[in-house]
Amino acid sequence: MSILKRRLAIEIVAFGFKHGVPDDLELLFDVRFLRNPNYEPELEPLTGTDPAVGAFIAADPATAPFTARLFALIDFLVPCYADERSGLKIGIGCTGGRHRSVYIASRLCKHLESDDSVEVRMETRDIAR
Repeated sequence: MSILKRRLAIEIVAFGFKHGVPDDLELLFDVRFLRNPNYEPELEPLTGTDPAVGAFIAADPATAPFTARLFALIDFLVPCYADERSGLKIGIGCTGGRHRSVYIASRLCKHLESDDSVEVRMETRDIAR
């Protein structure tokens, strides 16, 4: 008889601090230190899902080292949480919740999707504000 291990359900919430921090987060990452596309007139109306916004954020010298460390930390923590819980809620916050948090949350989601031990869902809570 084989025992099937349950997949860890991971919810990643991109949000804006100015709209409040989501409830029930196990982990919270603040990405307001990254350059803000909101101050670029051509990028302001777009969101973190737009390639131009992604390119702008990716060009920030802090982005690559941050995402490398974030992914490594999450890769370390996922099995730890899986041993103790059935779910993990991760918040990624920026000022308004439309650009930087959405971009980083999307990258994290994509990173985790290749892991068969997890089920990943992403919410962009404030993207339409």
